Amino acid sequence: MRQYLLIALIAAVVTFVVSVAVYKLALKRGWHPPIRERDVHTRPTPRLGGVAMYVGVLVAVLVASVNPYFQIVFDGSGEVPAVLVSATLIVVIGVADDLWDLDWMIKLAAQFVTAGVIAWFGVQVYSLPIGGLTVGSSWLSFTLTVFIIVLVMNAVNFIDGLDGLVAGVALIANSVFFVYGYMMVRELGQSSWFNLSLLISAVLVGVCVGIMPLNFRPAKMFIGDGGALLVGLLMATSAIAMTGQINPEALGAAGGDATLGRSQLIGAYIPVILPIAILILPLLDFSLAVLRRLRAGQSPFAADRKHLHHRLLDLGHSHLNAVLVFYAWTSVISIACLLAFLIRPSWWAGLFLVVGVIVCTLFTIWPILSRRLSRRRSRSVPSPTPTPTPEELP
Repeated sequence: MRQYLLIALIAAVVTFVVSVAVYKLALKRGWHPPIRERDVHTRPTPRLGGVAMYVGVLVAVLVASVNPYFQIVFDGSGEVPAVLVSATLIVVIGVADDLWDLDWMIKLAAQFVTAGVIAWFGVQVYSLPIGGLTVGSSWLSFTLTVFIIVLVMNAVNFIDGLDGLVAGVALIANSVFFVYGYMMVRELGQSSWFNLSLLISAVLVGVCVGIMPLNFRPAKMFIGDGGALLVGLLMATSAIAMTGQINPEALGAAGGDATLGRSQLIGAYIPVILPIAILILPLLDFSLAVLRRLRAGQSPFAADRKHLHHRLLDLGHSHLNAVLVFYAWTSVISIACLLAFLIRPSWWAGLFLVVGVIVCTLFTIWPILSRRLSRRRSRSVPSPTPTPTPEELP
């Protein structure tokens, strides 16, 4: 665990230092695009936080490559170089879009290329830990992997509209996913505590912590498409590296008193549920946006101001509260899945989920409730009797 914390710390420090340097350079050179109609900020702000996040990822992975504990991740495998090459390509495209607003078809093509590089070099969905279900062919595995990575990249990018939103959601989600993956490795009795999935999760936690001082409300610098696409790429890769390569038979053979053995049904589904759960809001926003635009006869990637975070603002939430709503829902859903894996009996996780959903729902609709309470109070208070003027006195 200390080795992972060290890598996360390095990623955080490097990201923060580079983000300050990039911010100052962007202000000096005027590298901040004009405000768009759908934007919620009111002053030109650099969108180059993704550059700092990329440097943080690169340095952290390079440090891990010379750490003897992580040698098993790097030895005899092209997976890590493929991830770095894909990260480089997607950040270049994302930053170019932040500066010059590229056509959506160029961005989508680049996403498929980057996802294809990762899938080609071995990070694929080979099996699903549900009843020993395996993917039928290598081409089907490749296609499914590419589709998942592209879907997650766009889902994460679609919610990038408020200060600290993507970085905070990714920080929460990857922290939970790291704890789950770490416990999974222990429960399955694998020969090494170190693997690609946990390394990526730890690095992502670090870069999100490092970018938050400049990205949280009020943001001095946005992560931009470069940062959002990078986060989506690495989150999808981490989940696939963990979920798609778990031996399904190992879940049922974890042992009599082991957590997975005590609750084999829940243990079998958590590897599938958790990656979806931590991305439930981005995936929901992406699905609604695509359906909305297709029904209007538009491109599914046409920009608009109807995302979930925009709707929260229109509902009456402040900028900060809208971000906190996303944080709250992400925390409740992902932690509930983690508790289902860790706690016996598992109904405690269900209770936590129910209570959390109620609290989050009240928080989400609070502006509506507040307005109704204000109207009721105003109707219940009698109108003050007007003071008569001198002419009205007898």
